[in-house]
Amino acid sequence: MKKKLTFGGAINQAIDLAMGQNDRVFCIGEDIALMGGSFGVTRGLLQKYGEDRVIDTPISEALIVGAAVGAAAVGMVPIAEIMFADFMTYCFDQLVNQAAKMRYMYGGNIELPMVVRFPGGGGIQAAAQHSQNLENLLVHIPGLKVVYPTTVEDARGLMLSAINDKNPVMFFEHKYLYATMEEVTEEFEPIPFGKAAIRKEGSDVTIVATGYCVNKALTAAEKLAGEGIKAEVIDPRTLFPLDTATIYQSVDKTGKLVVVTEENKRSAWSAEMAALVAEDKYDSLKAKIVRIGALNTPTPFAKNLEDYVLPQEEDIINGVKEIC
Repeated sequence: MKKKLTFGGAINQAIDLAMGQNDRVFCIGEDIALMGGSFGVTRGLLQKYGEDRVIDTPISEALIVGAAVGAAAVGMVPIAEIMFADFMTYCFDQLVNQAAKMRYMYGGNIELPMVVRFPGGGGIQAAAQHSQNLENLLVHIPGLKVVYPTTVEDARGLMLSAINDKNPVMFFEHKYLYATMEEVTEEFEPIPFGKAAIRKEGSDVTIVATGYCVNKALTAAEKLAGEGIKAEVIDPRTLFPLDTATIYQSVDKTGKLVVVTEENKRSAWSAEMAALVAEDKYDSLKAKIVRIGALNTPTPFAKNLEDYVLPQEEDIINGVKEIC
């Protein structure tokens, strides 16, 4: 049996299931209890599980992640919410020097099962300090896993996998996707990390896209199909571990690659993706690799300027036509 569910509701459902199955799982963050989270993702959990397991904190990201690291080290399973991904800078030491390295520094004698949720991305006129795509900062750090779902079903299944993982998982959620709705089955299973999804099959060009850019890439691919260009759209789902096998197989078939992310293009994850293909699949390439991203400027507040700075469907179409 299927029912309609939003992207935010899917994450809530996965957290609810995990909390019901394991009393060591708890949520911690700013305004996640009484308010249910700034985007409503933790709504209803306080009433169901109580204030000992759904914990409102002061406005201190370092406190939130520091408490999560300590709790995970002694056997708890914290799910920490950072209200906006932009605020990860306040807890960077806890993430980079503690969470990422603790298991290694203790010779594997401890586990660190924790999830840090990062609502990110632009498109909702949240301006320069609340619209950034900083996922590549954490992909760079050994010891962290980085997840970036696009569909409702993936948000639910990947969150369940994140909670079940024994390592720190950084879980990025594009804010523009929260209200998107899909029909999903009532029963669901964890979706394994490191397994990309082919959202649309094609033979002329491979488009690898992340987050909300997957939706834009699919729309662009439909328009390109009308002009006789068959684009294959791949959603990595996890930025690390990365399913290079699926991407490489597609590049072997098409010989062309376009990478689309909402990050500022400078030093973006898209550059890592392009470098991997250039290093490992150079002989398969028939044209240069094209990267599509946001302009190298802070995200504006005004809608017309925000749209200009962020990558749009037309940018993807033009990028594909450069090499097709």
